[in-house]
Amino acid sequence: MLLKAKELKGFSLKSIDGDIGSASEFFFDDQYWTIRYLVANTASWLSGKKVLISPYSVTGVNKDYQELAVELTKKQVENSPSIDTDKPVSRQYEGVYNGYYGYPNYWGGLYAWGGHPYIERDRANWRLSASEEMGWDRHLRSSNEVTGYHLSARDGEIGHVDDFIIDDETWTIRYLVVATKNWWPGKKVLISPKWIENLSWDAREVAIGLSRETIKAAPEYTDESLLTRDYETGLYGHYNREGYWVDELTAV
Repeated sequence: MLLKAKELKGFSLKSIDGDIGSASEFFFDDQYWTIRYLVANTASWLSGKKVLISPYSVTGVNKDYQELAVELTKKQVENSPSIDTDKPVSRQYEGVYNGYYGYPNYWGGLYAWGGHPYIERDRANWRLSASEEMGWDRHLRSSNEVTGYHLSARDGEIGHVDDFIIDDETWTIRYLVVATKNWWPGKKVLISPKWIENLSWDAREVAIGLSRETIKAAPEYTDESLLTRDYETGLYGHYNREGYWVDELTAV
């Protein structure tokens, strides 16, 4: 299921034995564009302490009740390593965090989740993701930080990042929602992170190798749009690109 990041923000986090807060933002890596952590706002429970929740722990999304099911106890979350969300999440912290929960290191393998293209739920297989030999140097970015970044086409600026579309099965960011109101009024379009040519964190800019006219002519996206496979096929067809689902079928 494809979900908007802004929609997921505020969803209640339901642990095994009660509420642990709500999702406030997401940290994703800048190589696979995959969500690595949800930031839990625990204001009503742990006096505002912010903790990270890995997608390894998220076992379900209920849009009707605006809830995320988390396979952890409140005690586990309460005793989890503390994090300062105003500072970068270090590899050292992630190592401590994964050690606390017993999670594999996602950066130790060929795929987005280490040895697997999808989140492996069977703990018996987690050892396959533990190798550091194929590790990659990831940088984690906040969804709150990147929202508002400018989008630069080949022939000039065209808009800004307004939201993210997340696949709740792989926790991959499938699309950036780009608002183009600074070039022509009102329209939003979707851009795949795979089409990004350069990211400038200092300049707060995303560069993509497409012309403004190509982006302008793309299928419009609205908050009411249904992200069906037919819609996605038409979108990728417009950009003359192969759908992400084709690549993932070959990786499984």
